[in-house]
Amino acid sequence: MRDSHDRLRPILSRRIFLQAGMGLPALGLPASLAASPATGGKAKSVILFWLSGGASHIDTWDMKPEAPAEYRGPFKPVATTVPGIQVCEHLPLLAARMKQVAVVRSVGMRKRDLTGDHHAGYYYNQTGHSPDVTFRTLGNNRKPEPTDWPSLACLAGHALPSRGPLPATVALPEKPGAPEFTRPGQFAGRLGNYHDPFYLLADHPRPEEFSVPSLSLSGELDAGRISSRRSLAASLDSLPRQFDRMGLGLDEQSRRAYALLASAPARRAFNLHDEPRALKDRYGSTANGMALLLARRMVEAGVPFVSVYWRGDLAVSDKLKCASGGGWDTHGNNFHCLKEWLLPEFDQAYSALLDDLEARGLLDSTLVLVTSEMGRNPKVGDVRSGGVSGAGRDHWTNAMSVLLAGGGVRGGQVYGSTDKVGGYPSDKPCGPEDIAATTLTALGLQAPLVFNDRENRPTDFWPDGRVLEGML
Repeated sequence: MRDSHDRLRPILSRRIFLQAGMGLPALGLPASLAASPATGGKAKSVILFWLSGGASHIDTWDMKPEAPAEYRGPFKPVATTVPGIQVCEHLPLLAARMKQVAVVRSVGMRKRDLTGDHHAGYYYNQTGHSPDVTFRTLGNNRKPEPTDWPSLACLAGHALPSRGPLPATVALPEKPGAPEFTRPGQFAGRLGNYHDPFYLLADHPRPEEFSVPSLSLSGELDAGRISSRRSLAASLDSLPRQFDRMGLGLDEQSRRAYALLASAPARRAFNLHDEPRALKDRYGSTANGMALLLARRMVEAGVPFVSVYWRGDLAVSDKLKCASGGGWDTHGNNFHCLKEWLLPEFDQAYSALLDDLEARGLLDSTLVLVTSEMGRNPKVGDVRSGGVSGAGRDHWTNAMSVLLAGGGVRGGQVYGSTDKVGGYPSDKPCGPEDIAATTLTALGLQAPLVFNDRENRPTDFWPDGRVLEGML
């Protein structure tokens, strides 16, 4: 006779009900565990725009026009609205909004045990804690572990519960690296999986359609893909009853998850169909553009931390011969891929987000953070894509750039610098831990930030970093 788990399989597909990190979603914080944030931070929310793959700092916002050709590449810098600050010629919309934006050019991952690969870069930049030795010994086989430090998103969501009906930590439009190489660092780790992000997954061919979350039903509840509010509500009403009839029942967290998704205000926040067509066009009809538009809706609904992971398009990447896995990992044809695809899509969506937040009076209270897991090698030519003739840039963890805007950030400035070829930080060197400390401080939090960990042990979760001077 089949056991209860076998009877469950016809109802829920292997895509996993609720798609929430390594466990159940963060649906709020019990009052007994709530933090007492410090006063003074201007930001109420953070939107993290993560350029998955490793964005080339030297071809975007830390250009080196005086460097030898084998380093600087063919792109030209252009003036911005702030005298003395230049960015790439293929970022005209960013250039026009530089008074709102601060560029940190001197970020380097200077701790030991780095691998130069994606897993360690994700972990270091998302948590503000240096990777341990297992990232070096296991490489991309290093799985997320319950003893990992939590991401900034999960930490902020724990400290600052949602101000509305939605979870405190939302991530979209995909879960990076899932399922085979799920990137460590994006989860709650030692805080406990109760605080993992709530994932909204986009449909690539239909970028305005998000799974809320991605329930894929079959068998007795043969509803196919749930996209409309009406079918979603009906399915959510009936699914727990199916569990009860089988004698499985739902635990309290699962019931709260379904209560969230059955909430009309929550479903309205997830629904992009109410947005004007002109605004959608301004963001761009891509998974990334629509994800940023949805992130704005999450902020409006009171979500403290929204992570938007760049969703690459393998078809475009293959066509342009980027050797990038669909994102910013431009091992091949770096310049053509940036010019024809990555930079225009980023420039349109990012500038639209800043304009939209400002028009709604939300920019001052929303910190928009743009970062990645690494920079790119200052010297053109990756041996894996044909060397110099392949025109790619390999991984580079020694230097990268970060953008900050809104949320009390003093825009129109550059913090730090790299050497003459963009290889290493020179003036005001800093690390991911300092970006993390600055982000948490912008939210009104301060060290020490002590919570009980998943083993009920008091732990200081503050990253080993300092606030960047003059940034806030």
